[in-house]
Amino acid sequence: MREQVQELERRRAAARAGGGEKRVAAQHAKGKLTARERLDVLLDPGSFEELDMFVEHNCVDFGMAEQRIPGDGVVTGSGTINGRLVFVFSQDFTVFGGSLSERHAAKICKVMDMAMKVGAPVIGLNDSGGARIQEGVASLGGYAEVFQRNVLASGVVPQLSLIMGPCAGGAVYSPAMTDFIFMVKDSSYMFVTGPDVVKTVTNEVVTQEELGGAVTHTTRSSVADVAFDNDIEALLAARDFIDLLPASNRVEAPERPTEDPWDRIEDSLDTLVPPSANQPYDMHELIRKVVDEGDFFEVQPAHAANILTGFGRIEGRTVGFVANQPTVLAGVLDINASKKAARFVRFCDAFEIPIVTFVDVPGFLPGVAQEHNGIIKHGAKLLFAYAEATVPKITVITRKAYGGAYDVMASKHLRGDLNYAWPTAEIAVMGAKGAVEIIFRGRTPEEIAERTAEYEARFANPFVAASKGFIDEVIQPHATRRRIALGLRKLRGKQLENPWKKHDNIPL
Repeated sequence: MREQVQELERRRAAARAGGGEKRVAAQHAKGKLTARERLDVLLDPGSFEELDMFVEHNCVDFGMAEQRIPGDGVVTGSGTINGRLVFVFSQDFTVFGGSLSERHAAKICKVMDMAMKVGAPVIGLNDSGGARIQEGVASLGGYAEVFQRNVLASGVVPQLSLIMGPCAGGAVYSPAMTDFIFMVKDSSYMFVTGPDVVKTVTNEVVTQEELGGAVTHTTRSSVADVAFDNDIEALLAARDFIDLLPASNRVEAPERPTEDPWDRIEDSLDTLVPPSANQPYDMHELIRKVVDEGDFFEVQPAHAANILTGFGRIEGRTVGFVANQPTVLAGVLDINASKKAARFVRFCDAFEIPIVTFVDVPGFLPGVAQEHNGIIKHGAKLLFAYAEATVPKITVITRKAYGGAYDVMASKHLRGDLNYAWPTAEIAVMGAKGAVEIIFRGRTPEEIAERTAEYEARFANPFVAASKGFIDEVIQPHATRRRIALGLRKLRGKQLENPWKKHDNIPL
């Protein structure tokens, strides 16, 4: 028996050694943790239970028969984050560059299947050179097997991808189909074709970082959600983030104890909106003063900053927040903002996370570029997302709600459950000056000014909409947290179903 135990420990040690000391040292030299070190940071101490530690590849071509390392370049299994079960896979760049083989893919598929079966999140730590070229089409088949599971798991269990090294070629499509992507600055990148291929085909010279680095994907492309300075920061943020989400679409998000009173009054909110309609204010301040302990986890903070999306808690329960941001492009809706918010709203709806929307929107961004790039169809994505959502929806209009953008931003007409407005709200087809110049075209400047003042007195307030029942209540800004908390309590038992369909056809 002792010999068998010693053999087991020897094999375990070989698997834990990965690609060996030299390659581990090279990984550390790049400022990166190893696959197992990352799991030690991500998961609760001592909670990781590994699966398939002894799996090896089945390739015999190109001398691979003599190169077999236990685990085959990916560490898989389950553990807990703050006591809650998660399934994980962590690619090991020290073993064959983390390249994906048929068996490597099978290991990932196994944990994804288990996560779906029991209802637990899947977290993937990606650090891979791509498909294992020696295996040819077998490795491509492995990718497709993973892709299929990403699709089936979508909306069933949360999927989080952490890009912690290279992720190129077919490898990018698995993270792209997960719910959220975190990246690490200066050490992770994603692209379908690398700089060398780009130069050969298009003659464009670009670095890896410019083409697909963390900053590029969190600001320009919106492929990734948040960029972090190093592995540790990304992993600790992932712990906080997963703790906000439900384990699956069958259970509620975890409720965390809070000492923040539900009826806390915030007098400073009474002066948040400036006297001048053209003066901006920061919507972050409103969100942080409404949520428990001011704790707000923003998603895609560096992309389409004219709209804010993220998670916070009210009375210890997770809530999704969407808010126009007046400090960026006056909070206008454009193509990028519409896509960003639409995807966020659909995630919340898939996992029964209530949505609170703060509205200060002057309309959709005009311009040839916006029209030619499809603002109509992209704007419709946000409208569609809000309209199909059956989760509790609470809307607070703080200032402007003009034109079609008023409709789109979780209005009463899109089945908003509780639609509130501050006394500073202005709900109208358009701004007073523009409206008067159309209605009274050709009048003198004096008459236009007089009519503008008249229009403002008539429409630059929330009471016309309230008189029609489109606004449920005009509330005091300082009571916003209290009204939202009460509203969410009321809506916990909400039941609403859309007509039966195989699936919808959102305007992609």
